[in-house]
Amino acid sequence: MRYYLIAGEASGDLHGGNLINALRAEDPDAGFRFWGGDFMAAAAGTDPVCHYRDTAVMGISDVIAKLPSITGRLKKCRQDISAWRPDAVILIDYPGFNLKVAKFCHDAGIKVLYYIAPKTWASREWRNSLLKKTVDRLFIIFPFEVPYFQDKGIEFTYVGNPLVDEVGAHVFDRPCEEPYLAILPGSRQSEILRTLPVCLEASRRMGMKALIAGAPSMTAEDYAPFLAGKQDAELLFGRTYDILKYASAAMVNSGTASLEAALIGTPQVVCWSTGRLTWFVGKRILRVLDHVKYISLANLCLDKPIFKELLQDEFNADAVTQELHSLLEDTARRSAMMNDYADLRQLLGSGGASRKAALSIMQEIKPQQI
Repeated sequence: MRYYLIAGEASGDLHGGNLINALRAEDPDAGFRFWGGDFMAAAAGTDPVCHYRDTAVMGISDVIAKLPSITGRLKKCRQDISAWRPDAVILIDYPGFNLKVAKFCHDAGIKVLYYIAPKTWASREWRNSLLKKTVDRLFIIFPFEVPYFQDKGIEFTYVGNPLVDEVGAHVFDRPCEEPYLAILPGSRQSEILRTLPVCLEASRRMGMKALIAGAPSMTAEDYAPFLAGKQDAELLFGRTYDILKYASAAMVNSGTASLEAALIGTPQVVCWSTGRLTWFVGKRILRVLDHVKYISLANLCLDKPIFKELLQDEFNADAVTQELHSLLEDTARRSAMMNDYADLRQLLGSGGASRKAALSIMQEIKPQQI
């Protein structure tokens, strides 16, 4: 069978790579074409049609600025899918782009499968109508999504969270002998610009070395302006899990990284900010959905503040430093956080998400080939 996959950011590339490996294991003759990154390229054995580092956008202002290039990429994607004629298109998160692709494929009679559902439970609930009309099946990875999508009447399969396998399979190697703080400033340039300087200042105030996990889509040059003259800060690529495992505490830009830190067992504080326009609009979108109390996946899964989220104006060097002191010095709080992490790991299940997704995807496609 021929699979066309589309991922638009680092986490989607990671999950897409694991899914390709799982599909290949079950379907050795499978053909793959994809938009993604290095993990998917390694799994598929070929280069992406378009690398996600050339497509990533964050926030309303970024979307507006890049609208012409986004429109051009969408046209290119539609043409490429039409020319290749896959048995199914597998969309991975990245809803702003992928839902447009879903409509095109649905109208063209191509099977549409969505792995890692858009977070419509957090914002833009109107996207559920698009999912219902254009997507043949969702594959969801969080337990709290089950009742939500049941209520919306959208066809889905719950496969568990692929990060359980990713973290469980990693062989850890200590990256630094002295005590240090981890900084995971995000995978986009705009995130690094807003997050890294504040976190570096907090680590300086703590008098501790900082290890920065470099995003796979970035290069050392992207971080260089922030690290000039910083003797107690070191940038490492390809060592994110190692950095988290042995850190005294971590400052994490939200998203997949905060869930990875929780699964690994790292005391953390989430640090996040965005442009004023995006924040203004986002607050009003989220206000409508009063059931969404957190932005971090681990906190959402347990529906409680396992760790603190410092957002927008609350995210500053004073607040981060205060929180780091608490994480390092309050043993009762650390112990409670570790207990919550254990509950989270139990809730997310025993693993095998990528293989479950692959088997379900193949089952979805097979009837149309009979």
